[in-house]
Amino acid sequence: MRALIVIDAQNEFSPDGLMPVPGHADAVTAIARRVNQARGVGEPIAWVRHHNRPGESRRFLPGTWGAEFTPGCGPLPGSADEAEFVKEVFGAFTGSAIGPWLEARRITEVTLVGFLTHMCVSTTAREALMLRLQVAIDPDATASEPLHHPLLGELSAGEARRAALLHLVDLGVELAIQPSPQVESGSPS
Repeated sequence: MRALIVIDAQNEFSPDGLMPVPGHADAVTAIARRVNQARGVGEPIAWVRHHNRPGESRRFLPGTWGAEFTPGCGPLPGSADEAEFVKEVFGAFTGSAIGPWLEARRITEVTLVGFLTHMCVSTTAREALMLRLQVAIDPDATASEPLHHPLLGELSAGEARRAALLHLVDLGVELAIQPSPQVESGSPS
């Protein structure tokens, strides 16, 4: 059985957040498609929220707007198939109850979406692989930030996302490509 894991779909990554990510709106749209698809077939959904510990950073502090889920994201109230998990590190499995929650539902496959591709999504994918889960990532439903280092150089946000996905595919992660939604024209075919 498969489950969807939505990682850090939080306001902090939006254009008004303290850590804005290029392509945020497009990734959120793709996340919404995946969530709707999962809900439509009764697939469990794990919603992961990142909280920084006090003193770490002004970002993702519990109770702040930035730590809240992006509008339209988050578990449906009263849904037995959706749950929220809070993490304080990059990986969703470390320090949270997501592993036992998935195991109780006999999940053997997970699809990952969310932010940031090269950090929390990548770490969670590696953790899931170590637990012998089959892992897929929807590349359209993820995004990264630009990276730069004085000795190592720079990667654009797109390059960072692509590099992370290449590393994960090399480890055995599958890409879960969704067909683009059809745009209807006003004229008959």
